[in-house]
Amino acid sequence: MTAQAPAATPNLDRGIIGNAGLAALIDDQGGLDWMCAPRMDGDPVFCGLLGAGEGDGDGCWRFRLSGQRDSSQSYQRNTAVLETILTDDEGNRARIIDFAPRFVMAGRIFRGHSVVRIVEPLSGTPRLTVSLRPRFDYGLQRPEVTRGTNHVRYVLGPQVMRLTTDAPVEYVLSETPFLLEHPLAFILGPDESLSDHPMAIARRFLRDTRRYWLDWVRSLALPADFQEVVIRAAITLKLCSNEETGAIVAALTTSIPEYGASGRTWDYRCCWLRDSYFTVQALNSLNATRTMENYLVYVSNLAAGSESGYMQPLFGLGLERSLDEHIVPGLPGYRGLGPVRRGNAAWTQVQNDGYGSVILAAIQCFFDERLPDMGDEGLFRRLERLGAEAEARWNQPDAGLWEFRTRAEIHTHSALMCWAACDRLARIARKLGLTPDEARWRASAERIRSAILEQGWNHDRGCFVATFGGDEVDASLLLMAQTGFIAAEDPRFLATVAACEADLRFGNHLYRYRRPDDFGAPETAFTACTFWLIDALVRTGRGDEARGIFDDILSRRNHLGLLSEGVHVESGELWGNFPQTYSMVGLINTAMALSRRWEDVL
Repeated sequence: MTAQAPAATPNLDRGIIGNAGLAALIDDQGGLDWMCAPRMDGDPVFCGLLGAGEGDGDGCWRFRLSGQRDSSQSYQRNTAVLETILTDDEGNRARIIDFAPRFVMAGRIFRGHSVVRIVEPLSGTPRLTVSLRPRFDYGLQRPEVTRGTNHVRYVLGPQVMRLTTDAPVEYVLSETPFLLEHPLAFILGPDESLSDHPMAIARRFLRDTRRYWLDWVRSLALPADFQEVVIRAAITLKLCSNEETGAIVAALTTSIPEYGASGRTWDYRCCWLRDSYFTVQALNSLNATRTMENYLVYVSNLAAGSESGYMQPLFGLGLERSLDEHIVPGLPGYRGLGPVRRGNAAWTQVQNDGYGSVILAAIQCFFDERLPDMGDEGLFRRLERLGAEAEARWNQPDAGLWEFRTRAEIHTHSALMCWAACDRLARIARKLGLTPDEARWRASAERIRSAILEQGWNHDRGCFVATFGGDEVDASLLLMAQTGFIAAEDPRFLATVAACEADLRFGNHLYRYRRPDDFGAPETAFTACTFWLIDALVRTGRGDEARGIFDDILSRRNHLGLLSEGVHVESGELWGNFPQTYSMVGLINTAMALSRRWEDVL
């Protein structure tokens, strides 16, 4: 990929570096303009993506060549190490190597809360300018800055970050251009002294981090086709997990609009039970089960903290239950399209599909003999508390998986997931030899299933519909076969797929729904839903058509293979929070479904 000088209009041509504890976004010119600290849902100390400083460079960390002409960018193969090559108008070139350290040390994973950036000349004598301008309090405040011999301290409200470098500190602080004659290391992290020379640590961290990612990818069970697509998606999902607590964020950003000035700007740096299930399922399919194990610890803590068994739809990374939503005054927003929000009011909603999401995420640990600690009766009893909520709530109005803010209905998908909760508990009970429990959950599942078949079906339209007694479809109905509720060849499912295509499909893209909601009619296709359509087409024998849609979606990824929440149907531009785990999950699932068997390749 080759890019011209930085565009005046921000876009989502960005890469991600991280280590399952820290994550940062880097644009196609090598500018780091989004990073939250000390957690992925914390204060964005780099917030230029959302307009910090309104174009003055604040909220960004940039390396720029004098007379810079273009750039190219790629990941080092099978790693989360990002390279950006800058070229000036005289042909001088420099390379930026960006990563967050992650490797095995002293028998455990070291994931230092640091960003390491190495800048080295490739050809000629480039002149480099370093601009490092963090902010805090969501863009409102500039830090107090103090310098040492080889470091700079940034006081960012309650936290202090230290840049340690072998570059001239004076040039960094004054942003003075200087000749880049040899490689330079920049390590930004906690206010702690380094144990060795910055470049020695940077090189060692780079070597060990590369080794970690290469080993991790080598352990994946990849399909025969689309391997690069799957590897990049899997690494990205790993970077969206918070390994310390087991939580998984839906995306690394907040408030990138679903489209334009729609006002649909939401904070996705939270752990949704629903989204996390899809992430766990996709990684499990690749043999990356440790994320599931960590997530189950997180969910167990949530369940232990709920006396009644009720589970709200989303939580903070540290098990926080109150995630009050506020509009942030210090940031104008992506392309000035605010408002920028912190927190998400959806935590107050009733969304009854979450119980099934948690149990579906957990079920593999009861059956996968490879795991060192398999699910036992103790975990089953904790999950039963969630099943009891599903039994009680399956036919109650809720906000649904689309999180409608001003209406509540009995959503077919919510009922379906409550059925899945009971169905999977019955399967687990059978595996554990708990015969009375198996009978109890099987009876509940059958009762809910019968009601869905009757009340979720619209006889006039001849298909399942989004709400009991309703007459409209939504994309979640395409998951009915995937969850095992109904056979893909069942005429009722075939009719429902046809109805979703008729109402929601535009070319190779699928909307979540078309009914106007709190903000009017949706303007972007939801990429995850397009993947659900592909899955339904594969299951119903339309594999060639599914492959064509998948090829189109692959062309919509950014230059590094990443996807956001949605695609604008007319322009093809990526919109919505980035990277969206739902979308990256879809890449993995679809690649697995469409790939040839290894026997047909070798």
